[in-house]
Amino acid sequence: MVLSNPFKAGLRKGESQIGLWLSSTTAYMAEIAATSGYDWLLIDGEHAPNTIQDLYHQLQAIAPYSSQAVIRPVEGSRSVIKQVLDIGARTLMIPMVESAEQAREIVSATRYPPLGTRGVGASVARAARWGRVENYMARANDELCLLIQVESKTALDNLDAILAVEGIDGVFIGPADLSASLGYPDNAGHPEVQRVIQDALERVRATGKAAGFLAVSPDMARKALQWGANFVAVGVDTMLYTEALDSRLALFKAGIGKQSAAGSY
Repeated sequence: MVLSNPFKAGLRKGESQIGLWLSSTTAYMAEIAATSGYDWLLIDGEHAPNTIQDLYHQLQAIAPYSSQAVIRPVEGSRSVIKQVLDIGARTLMIPMVESAEQAREIVSATRYPPLGTRGVGASVARAARWGRVENYMARANDELCLLIQVESKTALDNLDAILAVEGIDGVFIGPADLSASLGYPDNAGHPEVQRVIQDALERVRATGKAAGFLAVSPDMARKALQWGANFVAVGVDTMLYTEALDSRLALFKAGIGKQSAAGSY
């Protein structure tokens, strides 16, 4: 039995991959999204109330389709990373990485000894299909894709050192937290924030690593792609759902749907 990671393969080729953020915490909604044909679907465990079982069920729901699952755990501790890898995640996005030392610890947590500190147990878990993937431990790193989030001024100051860490496949620039850290909360469109985002994306791509971004505005998504981002999420399922609900009701009731949801991503 062979497990491959088309998402990682696409990033290595420099292909632009269009994704969607999943915050609804349900396998049913995840499967609906998977039938749309997005290249990747981010299952959010940081800001959405997902348990490890919720993440597991959404991985199962997405698996039969061409969309590739990316899991963002609540944080990048060794124990959390171990659980998420054992349930079968092959692409991780780790939030709030601010230093090369932290990045190295995260890389180590994803690798088995002697290369790292990942606990041995996948042979009794979904990752190795309960022992049916031959030589899983020897091959696990080949298809693992590790993405980290740079989303603060401190992280930007350390970006070059972070990019030099071996084992990092891509860097995702988090616009909401970054704009707040730069002194422009809820204003990722501020010219200074936009300048910093463009510069960061270009610096990431200059090293040969993949660069990622989330843009709920189609115009911003196109801009990020022009700036070199090659894995871009172009919406959040819960936001698209509320917009559709409000728009439909507004056809029949005046004044509905004027409020828009805002999130920290």
